[in-house]
Formats: sequence, C-alpha cells, structure tokens
Amino acid sequence: MEDGTLRSLGYCEGTVEDGDDYDVRQWDTREDCEVRQILDRIADKWSLLVIALLDCQSLRFTELRREIDGVSQRMLSVTLRHLERDGLVSRTVHPVVPPRVDYALTPLGRTLHETIKALVTWTEQHQEEIATARAAYDRRREMMGE
Repeated sequence: MEDGTLRSLGYCEGTVEDGDDYDVRQWDTREDCEVRQILDRIADKWSLLVIALLDCQSLRFTELRREIDGVSQRMLSVTLRHLERDGLVSRTVHPVVPPRVDYALTPLGRTLHETIKALVTWTEQHQEEIATARAAYDRRREMMGE
C-alpha cells in the first residue's frame, strides 16, 4: 500500500488471520468494521436459532416461525433476508400455487453451524457452574441492598 493511501472503511487490522497481535478491542470499537457487523449479525438470537434449525434440513417459512418461539413474522423475514445476503442461508422459490419457499443452510452456513454447536455444547457443560455463580452474585447484591 502506498503512503497516504487510506484503507476501505470496512478494513479491520488485527483480525485473527493477522496472527499474534490479535486485539479484540480493535474491531469492537469501530462501527464501520465488517468483523463487528458480521459478529453482530450471527450472534443475534434469531439468527442463531435459524441456523441451528436449518442444520441438515430445509424448512419453509411457516415451519421456522412455528419452531422459533416468540419471533414475529417481520423479524423472521428480516433475519432470513440478512442471512441470505451474508451467504449463510439459501432461499428456493418453487413455482407452485400457492408459492412455496424453502430455506436451507449454504455450505458457508454449515461451517458456522459447527461453531454454534460448539458454543451450545460449552453452555450445556457449564450451565450448572453459571447457575451457581449467578445465585452467589444475586445473594451478594441482595446483602448489599442493591
């Protein structure tokens, strides 16, 4: 890169691929950082549920909505659109009446599912420790009158 040349707004130095000098604060503080934008998207509770539900199967919109407790039709539509834009979910429209639309994970989405599965496994393995820590914290706060 030539002196005086600016990197694009989405460029984030210090990502995992840069190796040893990885600094999470780098991307966490920059609103224009694509890494942060992607993490915000995939860490969203609706996105996580959609990705988990689409593991090894395609589902129709109504099936997804029925399986995801509490999601509105609009929120599910927005979530699916964002996941499709990011290349994580594919949308297939079948030429029938009424129209039938199926959603499935793309190969990229399947790689993300493996990461989500690891996070869920970690959570299941440590849920009792977390519950104990929460209870101890709540007792301390209660004793302090907070």
